[in-house]
Amino acid sequence: PFLGMRHLQAGLLFIGLAANTILQLNVGVAVVAMTNGSSSTSKPLDGDTPVYNWSEVEKSYILSSFFWGAALAQFPAGYLCKRFGSKAVLLWGTLGSSLLSALTPHGVYAYGWRAFCAIRLLQGLCQMTWPCIHQHLANWCPTKERTRLGAFAYTGFDCGNVLAMLGPGMVASSSLGWPGISYSAAALGLSWCLLWLLLGANRATEARCIGEAEKAYIVGDLQREERKEPRKMEIPWRGIFTSAPVYALLCARGADSWGLTTMQAELPTFLSGALHLEMNRNAIYSALPFLLMWAMCYVYLVIADVLLHKKWLGLTALRKIYTSIALWAPAAIMLALAFVGEEHKTMAILLPTLSVGVSSAATIGSELNTMDLSPNHAGILAGLMSSFTNLVALVTPLVVGLLVTDASQRSQWQVVFCLAAGIQFAGNVIFLIWGTAQTQPWNESQQPQRELEPEEKPFHHSRVEIADGNGVALRLNSKSP
Repeated sequence: PFLGMRHLQAGLLFIGLAANTILQLNVGVAVVAMTNGSSSTSKPLDGDTPVYNWSEVEKSYILSSFFWGAALAQFPAGYLCKRFGSKAVLLWGTLGSSLLSALTPHGVYAYGWRAFCAIRLLQGLCQMTWPCIHQHLANWCPTKERTRLGAFAYTGFDCGNVLAMLGPGMVASSSLGWPGISYSAAALGLSWCLLWLLLGANRATEARCIGEAEKAYIVGDLQREERKEPRKMEIPWRGIFTSAPVYALLCARGADSWGLTTMQAELPTFLSGALHLEMNRNAIYSALPFLLMWAMCYVYLVIADVLLHKKWLGLTALRKIYTSIALWAPAAIMLALAFVGEEHKTMAILLPTLSVGVSSAATIGSELNTMDLSPNHAGILAGLMSSFTNLVALVTPLVVGLLVTDASQRSQWQVVFCLAAGIQFAGNVIFLIWGTAQTQPWNESQQPQRELEPEEKPFHHSRVEIADGNGVALRLNSKSP
């Protein structure tokens, strides 16, 4: 069918990824709303809501603390997805992160920025989104629809980026104050958990509302592609850790993470410190790059769909071209941004918008590459990639905190942007040389293939021979769904 349960699963992943992105990234705007330049530790604002005078180093700890936990959680998350299924892991992870978000204001009231760091670290441990999404897509997406459905699901990240930049600024400026940022994110996460519990399913054979025709289409296509049930296969650790394409993908994902984290975590501080923008305008201008990123992702998707359908480009060439756009274009723009002064505020806002907007090509360029390299072990690879990118995202704010001691000094921000540009350029060079979209030999297990269950046999062949006593035989061949 043109529309079916597989599209519902992609839609649920879209919303879930948006909710988890908001839970992860709203801290960039929240820290700006929670701090001021007074000499006191805190003072009341709008009644009982305090604001704080945290140093740039303390802010960098808050911004990076989420990734301390996330870096530890991603690799085990890939294993947990294979062991318990993506539905359960993603449900419990999002539920935990949402409840912790609701507790954030009370923790900060009682123990200050250290409690904020501790809560963010625990939220990071709950963040198992990426491996679960990769594994869920690998279980649900037929080969011909993998790029389309996968890219659509991943645009939830771009939607979440927009809402994480725009929404918290508006909430902080309302009567709710900065505590409302945590409460609203928690409400969104809990609402999604209810939807996922009712409608999510690990694979087509477990879905309650799927039609038989769609089930046969999905299971038949994946069985022809993979040949074996992923949960029954031994994980090829040696093959993974000796694979040049895996390391090339790590470099590309790490470079993209460095550039994107620089914008996600530091753009509100840059606009507030270097350009002296007010909170309302800061939130709008911080959201603009990610709004363009979200829109451009659909443009890239349509173009990629046409290129693959018309067979004008192979999948490897498509991945490399899109990755080059996602890394080299932002690198060039960041170099230009480093030399734009406060007197050119329009240009200083336009360049980050373009930089983040064009980087959405990474969704098709490198983020889906794990399913190319190994459909059977997409969750494991995604966990490995996400662990590394979270380590990069952890280090980035700390490095910025060391480089930027005074947020109003443009010369310090020049070093930050030039460093990010250099990392993005180098990461893409490595991917162009060793990256590929070819399925790797270690994707297939050496274990004997298990017998399929009846519902997993979308097509089977039968042969009947009838012979009489004179040696005349009639042979019948049939293929039935």
